[in-house]
Amino acid sequence: MRKTRLAAIAASVALVGLPLAAGPASADDHGGELTAELSQLNDSGASGTAWAKVDGTNVEISLETKGLLDGAPHAQHIHLGGQGVCPANDQEGSGFEGALQTSDAADQYGAVAVSLTKEPGKTGADAALDVPNFPAGASYTYSRTIEVSEEMAKQIANGEGVVVVHGVDHDGSGKYDGDTKSDLDPELPSEATDPAACGELNAAQMSMPHGGVETGGADTSGIEYPVALTFGALALGLGGIGLFAARRRATN
Repeated sequence: MRKTRLAAIAASVALVGLPLAAGPASADDHGGELTAELSQLNDSGASGTAWAKVDGTNVEISLETKGLLDGAPHAQHIHLGGQGVCPANDQEGSGFEGALQTSDAADQYGAVAVSLTKEPGKTGADAALDVPNFPAGASYTYSRTIEVSEEMAKQIANGEGVVVVHGVDHDGSGKYDGDTKSDLDPELPSEATDPAACGELNAAQMSMPHGGVETGGADTSGIEYPVALTFGALALGLGGIGLFAARRRATN
């Protein structure tokens, strides 16, 4: 009787292990860590990677970028409130020769929520165009820990944040110019605020240690839920052993 009961328990554990292997990932499952691959918009040629870690109401965020306009500042933000996605690079906009302006994709990536300025620059939405405090150059590395509201922290941790880097040299002049005005500030040329790169912050598959990106082991490469899958496999193994024991007892 005891062996039969153990077999039933093991079989139940096996069944519990199955949904765990297919459960959805969240930032909480990965220690509050998120990552985003930045892809070009407006054929800017820009790319990069963003990492973020949410701890309470603090957001630690780092960016590595390349392919941007050299010698020019690049506004960069976390957007919230839209669909949490980036627009396609070939999406038509209302700006210079069909260029995508910031507001053209607001329904997709949302509005500016956090301004990723250099210290001691302000970080709220009101600092969205605080040009002197944004990083500049064709490529740069940025890192800062920013305190946000509880609601924003929750949204970012849930994978609703989108990182957008701005500033595109549409006419190849080597500077922000042109007759088309910015949809965010009519005193600026559109090139200064048009989106250049975008990436969706999703639950990271690997850790973001200080000073670099952890590569992780080859045995879990490409697997989002290695812990859940391991537990599920263990449970299935226990269930198989229990059922085998019960069947052997029944035949003896």
